[in-house]
Amino acid sequence: MKTQILIAAIFFSGLTFAQEKKSDTLKTKSIEGVTLTKQVFKKQSDRFVYDVAASPVTKGNTTFDLLKQTPLLSSTDDKTLRIAGKSNALIYINGRKTNMDADSLVQFLKNTPAENIQKIEVITVPGSEYQVESSDGIINIVLKKKMSDGLSGNMRMSNTQNKFNGSNASFSANYRKDKLGISANLSGGENINPQSYILRNGTSTVKNESTGNIDDPNKNIGGYLNIDYQLTEKSNLALTWNSWANKSYNSTINLINKITKYDKEGNLLTTDYNRTQNKEDARNYNNSVNLNYELKTDSLGSKLNLNAAYLNYKRFQYSDNNTLVDNTFGQLIQPEQKITQDIPQIINNFSATVDYIQKLKNDFTVSLGGNFNKTKTDNDTKNYTYFYDTDGNLASTKPDFNHFIYDENIYGAYLTFEKKFSDKLSGKVGARYEITRSLGTADNPQNEVEAMKYQEIKRNYNNLLPYLSFNYAINDKNNISYAFSSRMRRPSFWELNPVKNIITKDNYTQNNPFVKASSVYNQELTYMYKNSYFLILNHSLFKDAITQVPLQRKYQEGGVEKLQLAYIRTNFGTKQEMSAMVGIQKTLFKQYLTTNFNIGVQHNINDGFLNTDPTTGQVFDDYINTSKSTSLVIQTNNTLRLDKKKTWFLGVNYFFVDKQQIELGVLKNLMSLDLSLKKNWNDWTFAVNVNDVLRTNVVEIEDTQANGNYNYIKNDQYRQSMTVSITYNFGNQKVKKVRDIESASDAIKNRTR
Repeated sequence: MKTQILIAAIFFSGLTFAQEKKSDTLKTKSIEGVTLTKQVFKKQSDRFVYDVAASPVTKGNTTFDLLKQTPLLSSTDDKTLRIAGKSNALIYINGRKTNMDADSLVQFLKNTPAENIQKIEVITVPGSEYQVESSDGIINIVLKKKMSDGLSGNMRMSNTQNKFNGSNASFSANYRKDKLGISANLSGGENINPQSYILRNGTSTVKNESTGNIDDPNKNIGGYLNIDYQLTEKSNLALTWNSWANKSYNSTINLINKITKYDKEGNLLTTDYNRTQNKEDARNYNNSVNLNYELKTDSLGSKLNLNAAYLNYKRFQYSDNNTLVDNTFGQLIQPEQKITQDIPQIINNFSATVDYIQKLKNDFTVSLGGNFNKTKTDNDTKNYTYFYDTDGNLASTKPDFNHFIYDENIYGAYLTFEKKFSDKLSGKVGARYEITRSLGTADNPQNEVEAMKYQEIKRNYNNLLPYLSFNYAINDKNNISYAFSSRMRRPSFWELNPVKNIITKDNYTQNNPFVKASSVYNQELTYMYKNSYFLILNHSLFKDAITQVPLQRKYQEGGVEKLQLAYIRTNFGTKQEMSAMVGIQKTLFKQYLTTNFNIGVQHNINDGFLNTDPTTGQVFDDYINTSKSTSLVIQTNNTLRLDKKKTWFLGVNYFFVDKQQIELGVLKNLMSLDLSLKKNWNDWTFAVNVNDVLRTNVVEIEDTQANGNYNYIKNDQYRQSMTVSITYNFGNQKVKKVRDIESASDAIKNRTR
């Protein structure tokens, strides 16, 4: 929600390791399903499928809670979901990618009852038919649909207490009449996201330390509407609309900054203090609509799928950043510098896709299709810097305007062949060809360098992206599969907007319009035994990896030596991520215990160098990261039935991530113990969830360079919390599988924010 809280994004952009712990939803391979009482965990040709419709885990939970308990899925920050060994997870709903920005999507998942879900599918290595980025995997949430005419649905209310109190409510309904099916959801909430920070950086002679809090109030409202109409026995027409709005006014940053200076022998020379007081008002709106037409062309399952989609995203953000110093009475209330920032962003996207699947005899399938994405972003940033004299009087004002417009066109086409050679062996091979044409224009009339007043940044790519997978069933109990894919990772639209986000006077983040797409190569080998035990090996290679790099420099101001720390968004060398994981998903003790347990190792190799801000040309001290790390990852999710009537359930979930090297430095270990108690009574579900019981899920990152520069970050997001919820289900709960529909704007949503 807050751009200043982008500093939090700095951390979690590197936490791929953390999410490598679950294992069950929907990866991509093929094995026969095994029924676990009322749950089904199976491996299909290109995905893992977790049938949760009748599972007691769903009752009283949110969709986000359910996803966190799905094998192969995890979340260490309670905001982002990841698939084991993947840098990111894209959320699909009924085969269509959600076109919400990241913040809106999290709120949507946390406000949608899990009772709405039929099954969860996890595709770890998407085929050429999917337009995805980097090493992204796909989480497809298949919602329930009524089997007979009538109305059904649910209502959910919850209250959460951590440092502050928050509340959420949602209403969902499903209606079917003859050939018409309608599903809808309306949800909203209000909360304050608290964070505390300790930020340290420096050299052997100058050290900065900032400590304090960020409080981010939020009000959210949104929902979806799905309308599906059967035109004939072979054709369907569907319309989907998603909408979400967020208002975050009076978000504050309060930091005390301590600057100490030493001589070359390490003796303390001076200690100075100042205060950072920032206030921000922001609101954003996300609306998307998708029209889908599906035609079945034969009895074998061949079909034509057409999609047209439109996405409109608006964000308006105004911040007031103040640096306060001592007055004559020693109070940190006298202004030294003030920066106001007006940072709007408007994104419009039109997308269209054509997909055709031809099922042939002898278990042979040909898939081909194409897509077109046209996106325009408009970022008209206006900054004013106010300088004050030593008496606190306004001395001068400096404006800084930057109107950045970004146009991007993506053309794509794919062709895949899938063949089942025997009951034991199947394979899939394909390729996607993508053409990217983009133009960014930056109009900065205040720039002192004439050549920098107006700039055009062109980026044109032509990429052939191959895909290969095979699946071999050794016998009824043993299965092995392999997949390889090549992908691109385009920069998000907000990463390209050349805006500087102020944290303190000498601490900021800088986006970069010169970031280019990175190339990513993914491999995965999976072994499964009895559809319950598995071994997964992953390897991903990133070239020109996109990340945020901490750069430091000394500078003189008024004859005083000071230290500046900037987090620069840019391409940063190459990176490799390797992981090995073993796990189990099983029901034990006559269905009294359902357990998912995963343990593995993550190995990271970094190789990057940077000393210049590509946007401003400012030179900093060298930052080098050529470190390697190997870390242990453990995750377990357990549901214990407490009575014979299946009405009381206890949940015990735990994860541990050992320290490891990321782009910013060494991330220290993370862990969290979560408990839940749930009671089902007729159509009602009462639940209590306690997260981070031991208060151990706190981020700490530390880095020391060979030149003596160091950087330390400690971020506490108060993840220890208690949530009490009530859910009521009404109507006929009989369901059938929802028709899977892919949205035309699938590849855009995750690049908005």
